[in-house]
Amino acid sequence: MESVLREQLANGTYRAGQSLPTQRQLAEEFGVSRDTVQRVLRKLTDEGWVESRQGSGMWVLKVPQVEPADPRPRRRVATSLGPLIHRAFEQPEVVLDTFALTSETLWNHLKVQAERVAAGEVTPERVRLRMLLPSDTVKLAYPAAKDKEDDRIWQRWRAMARRYAIEITGLMGQLRELGVDAEVEIRRVAMTPQYKLYVINKEDLLFGLYEVFERKITLDDGTSVEALDVLGLGSVLSHHREETAEDESHDGRIFATMRASFESYWERLSDPEADI
Repeated sequence: MESVLREQLANGTYRAGQSLPTQRQLAEEFGVSRDTVQRVLRKLTDEGWVESRQGSGMWVLKVPQVEPADPRPRRRVATSLGPLIHRAFEQPEVVLDTFALTSETLWNHLKVQAERVAAGEVTPERVRLRMLLPSDTVKLAYPAAKDKEDDRIWQRWRAMARRYAIEITGLMGQLRELGVDAEVEIRRVAMTPQYKLYVINKEDLLFGLYEVFERKITLDDGTSVEALDVLGLGSVLSHHREETAEDESHDGRIFATMRASFESYWERLSDPEADI
């Protein structure tokens, strides 16, 4: 957790003068205990990077100095979606684009943000979400049973993908009831995603390749099935930011390429009439 938070301070995820997520949110995001979160925050406080303000949580005082531009690609470390979503909802307008096997990860974070809106912690005026999901009428390369004739793992994924799409649609409805101009558009594409992708407020991009592995999946009836699967909530994501033409870098080129890929899938391959 400590190394990722330091990276996020350095790469602009958190900037001087901004607040950090609550200890509860950080613990959920990194999958660690509150004790671990407190230890890391104490260390960053002692070093002068953040400070605690009574009644308003932790705030960023300064960020590490960025080294001069290096033509070589920078080493990427694991980056979390939560802090970027957290920061996005502090803006008047929230724009999110996503492409993944399911929307489970996004749903977890949007649920936290809906709670913040309901509590009056943040007051976004407008939320626009575009979700690109695999078609649920075409079998996927993964997750899938190793036995090609067994479609139970695919059916399990299908039910899960539909469930979270419906849940997110419900969250958008909750935001509208709270006075937010919130809309979601969901489209399906007839392909197995090779990566998960998030574009946040048109300036931050998280991207992670799916790694396929073999494991046993236990179904609701207790049956275990040998399957091909990928990491979902625990997958590693790298963070890239939009940059101006004058400051074009390796980071900016990745941002532009991946965002263009999403737009091409959305406009040319997706089915806007598909059921969620």
